[in-house]
Amino acid sequence: MSVATPLGLYRHGTSAMHRLPAGPKLAGLAVLGVVVVVARGPVVSVVLLALAVALNAAGRVPLRPVLRSLLPVLVTTALVAGFQWWQRGPAVAVEVAADLLSLVLAAGAVTATTPADRMLDLLDRALRPLRVLGVRPDLVALAVALMLRTVPALLTTAREVRDAARARGLERSPRALLVPAAVRTVARARATGEALAARGIGD
Repeated sequence: MSVATPLGLYRHGTSAMHRLPAGPKLAGLAVLGVVVVVARGPVVSVVLLALAVALNAAGRVPLRPVLRSLLPVLVTTALVAGFQWWQRGPAVAVEVAADLLSLVLAAGAVTATTPADRMLDLLDRALRPLRVLGVRPDLVALAVALMLRTVPALLTTAREVRDAARARGLERSPRALLVPAAVRTVARARATGEALAARGIGD
């Protein structure tokens, strides 16, 4: 089952964004990040936000999962924008909010239209020159792959624990929520470590 997260989730498709290689997409995302940091003014920020929305449209990313995954980001953005409005005025508030949403939406468009294995292969190739410094590109790529798989798994665990607590009428009990989630997370980490050790990875 697909799990919507701010990091995005790959969705099969034939759009122009899907056909674009991973390298140019990640390079474009890096350029966007630089522009967001360097550029000043709400007008530029709103234009960049429109560009990020257009990228999602070009990738034919469904609107409902995007909005659902953005809910925590929207709450955070609203709080940050409100503080900036109070401290520095509406122009800065609009700029900060638009910059945050631009980066999240653009990153989501890239991950939604790029298979994880292609991004990991690109990371492996990019890190190969660092072998002379003792860096193992395959292990770095593996760590990133595990992180990408762990995020939705943790969200699923949290949702299942919450549903179980709610069924017992304990949805407001921190102990009923945190303890099972922590136990299951530790168990998953141990199982992953044992599987890696059995394959001789990380020795």
